[in-house]
Amino acid sequence: MNAVDALVAGVHHNPHSLLGPHERDGELVVRVWRPAAEAVAVVADDGDRLELRRTRAEGLFEGTLQAGRAAYRVEAEYRDGTMVAAPDPYAFRPTLGELDLHLLGEGRHERVHDALGARVTEVDGVAGTAFAVWAPNARGVGVVGDFNLWNPLAHPMRALGGVGVWELFLPGVGEGERYKFAVRHADGSVHLKADPLARYAERPPAAASIVFRSRHEWRDEPWLGGRAAGDSLREPMSVYEVHLGSWRLNPLEGNRSLTYLELADELGEYVADLGFTHVELLPVMQHPYAGSWGYQVTGYFAPQSTFGTPDDFRAFVDRLHARGIGVLLDWVPAHFPRDEWALARFDGTALYEHDDPRRGAHPDWGTLVFNLGRTEVRNFL
Repeated sequence: MNAVDALVAGVHHNPHSLLGPHERDGELVVRVWRPAAEAVAVVADDGDRLELRRTRAEGLFEGTLQAGRAAYRVEAEYRDGTMVAAPDPYAFRPTLGELDLHLLGEGRHERVHDALGARVTEVDGVAGTAFAVWAPNARGVGVVGDFNLWNPLAHPMRALGGVGVWELFLPGVGEGERYKFAVRHADGSVHLKADPLARYAERPPAAASIVFRSRHEWRDEPWLGGRAAGDSLREPMSVYEVHLGSWRLNPLEGNRSLTYLELADELGEYVADLGFTHVELLPVMQHPYAGSWGYQVTGYFAPQSTFGTPDDFRAFVDRLHARGIGVLLDWVPAHFPRDEWALARFDGTALYEHDDPRRGAHPDWGTLVFNLGRTEVRNFL
């Protein structure tokens, strides 16, 4: 299969080698992949416009600029008259370096959440979001979302470093965008997967990940200082265990659960009045059934969106610390649910779970068991 056929089929492991700007014989050949576009042009920074010619019916366009004019944006026109203009994702260098890839491959990256997932950032002065995901056995991976009408072929990612990490920087994609990864399995089927490293997700039963960047400013230095100066082995400790979703309901609004911000005041006051030193929260990591206790986790890096945003949860912790109340979080590294859009058989293989069902399936809960023998899985957890 040649490079163009691989791109069209969604199995090209390095689309940047074909797409974007490439010097050839003193000229700059620009190839743009826009499935479903009727016409595509590139507009240089100085305003010069070049209409590209279609070279494949599926949406591959090509044109030639003068060498040295690599800065441009792509304008694509669609059948309904919609015009979409943005910098070319395939004109940017990788957002992960060799050290990141080396540490990820060895399973000892101490800030894996800053390497994988969706990170709002700038590359060469252009704002966007860097996406990265571990899927070593996938035939191809793409990013899908509202920004490309959830087309699994629209934004193919590149495989980096031979460690199974796929990466793509999407200029213009920012905070609040819904997304998933389109993971192509060995049998050719495509599965839309939530981001294992997502920091925010849709409210259940919806399951898309959401690009998020924290803007919370912590104000709990006095509490942290007191904890550091104290002697936790000698000081009294009394823990109030609580399930946030059912602790207190709002009868005026259909008996809904309280939000993180409401709980920060009401739960904080209640616990402080009773003399507890800590609260222990049943799992608040993202889980698909909001009415449960939270032990079926699908998003280990995102607080449950039923109660608010990640920054709302930060404010909850901040306010409890202001009352002198510590916060303990239950964590469930033993097993995870089988939801098709989450971790289960993520790249078409038993990636996070044991392949052997005698070790990989939990007989009591119907869940899957993490394969702690994989360094990457331990690093994830």
